[in-house]
Amino acid sequence: MTTTLYIPCDYAALSLGADDVVAAIRAEADKRGADIKIIRNGTRGMLWLEPLVEVDVDGVRHGYGPVSASDVAGLFDADFLTAGSHALSIGVTEEHDWLVNQERLTFARVGVIDPLDLKAYDKLGGWDGLYRAAKMSPAEIVSEVTESGLRGRGGAGFPAGIKWKTVSELPGDQKYICCNADEGDSGTFADRMLMEGDPFCLLEGMAIAGLATGATEGYIYIRSEYPHSIETVGKAIAAMEEAGFLGDNVAGSGKAFRIFIRRGAGAYICGEESSMLESMEGKRGTVRSKPPIPAVKGLFGKPTVVNNVLSLATVPVILAKGAEFYKSFGMGRSHGTLPFQIAGNVKRGGLVEKAFGVSIRDLIEGFGGGTATGRPFKAAQIGGPLGAYVNEGQLDLPMDYETLAADGAMVGHGGIVVFDDTADMAGMARFAFEFCAIESCGKCTPCRIGAVRGKEAVDKIMNGVDVAANIALVEDLCEVMTDGSLCAMGGLTPMPVRSALRHFPEDFDRAPAAAAAE
Repeated sequence: MTTTLYIPCDYAALSLGADDVVAAIRAEADKRGADIKIIRNGTRGMLWLEPLVEVDVDGVRHGYGPVSASDVAGLFDADFLTAGSHALSIGVTEEHDWLVNQERLTFARVGVIDPLDLKAYDKLGGWDGLYRAAKMSPAEIVSEVTESGLRGRGGAGFPAGIKWKTVSELPGDQKYICCNADEGDSGTFADRMLMEGDPFCLLEGMAIAGLATGATEGYIYIRSEYPHSIETVGKAIAAMEEAGFLGDNVAGSGKAFRIFIRRGAGAYICGEESSMLESMEGKRGTVRSKPPIPAVKGLFGKPTVVNNVLSLATVPVILAKGAEFYKSFGMGRSHGTLPFQIAGNVKRGGLVEKAFGVSIRDLIEGFGGGTATGRPFKAAQIGGPLGAYVNEGQLDLPMDYETLAADGAMVGHGGIVVFDDTADMAGMARFAFEFCAIESCGKCTPCRIGAVRGKEAVDKIMNGVDVAANIALVEDLCEVMTDGSLCAMGGLTPMPVRSALRHFPEDFDRAPAAAAAE
């Protein structure tokens, strides 16, 4: 009897030795005459357990992790092929508290199937949304997405349906769907996980967007630092074309839609939609002045929908199960779920898909298990390097666009980076300015010059030079950058700086360097 094992091919698992584990298991199975089949799936998102090896016993998957090649012989000795007890055993995978307490809609198949297996995707609800969309009018599809309340999963949280409606109603012989997969925020990896664990989901969402808007071509802008994502998505596109889900007659709709990959060159600014479009056109990645917005004049001057990976990958479940189903998750105007990514100084880092409204504390302490060092929690940065720092007193805030915005923070892409009490928040404020100075496209003065002057002012504060005057200067610079920058690069850099000053003023109260030396 053949025993099926699941071992991730996700890059997080590969970086921790998953391929070595596969080779060791094959060799040990051959030596012992065990009949096995290994399926390379995506990661479940429990990254502290990677490489995670799952064994299918009578249709139930039992997990072991983190497994190294040196553990393999011991696993065979413990009869892990029949779910035998071992120190690395986590029990039935889907009964693990990390997974049981999630609401996985967008990531329902990630970590479950071979990411390039069309039949496995179909068996678990793949194509249901596309087949339904193929029988609907463009206006009906747009209405379904609008009614669901789906908002952009980048930073602004702009309603996806409004973008689609704008492009759908504009005349034009050519329209485009552009997927922003330039995932550059610190502590974020959901885009990569989905592209490497369930790429058909993203491509299905893009095809539905094409049917909704009249676009016949789609482009995915993937950062060059994600070679495995580029390879996996490329293979998925080819498989979908061969199966008839892309091409001249998408899912029998009579409409054409094709998808192409564009490789980014590592510029953070190209995560901003207009800079990304400039880069895709072969130009230097600089921010465009608005208006016109990309929906009106986007790629090559044509009407263009620009959404990120998580937005587009959520569309299939909305079309498959209906707007009301999706809208039943979340709180307030934040409908549905978001894959939150927990990283930094945390015991159990990984991806957690939860409905909006989950508290920051539940994510960091409940799922994350608190700090990895065991030292007291001090801060967490939410929403990437331009997101705010939250303190202990804010941990019970719900993850909700409006609630966090009212408290001077943002959800962003759902990344959470945790820090213990050794973190120097003045140094973190300096990093925000330094990061902006390095990554700015340089087009507007507030961002280009403000970030440099901000870093200089924080350096003086950290050396105890005219602290009060330089804090006042930083506040002024933040106001100018927020109000005068062309895009969110300069406009949001003040958010981490201001939050650090507001919540951790003691870290900026520096004695002059000479006096401190005495």
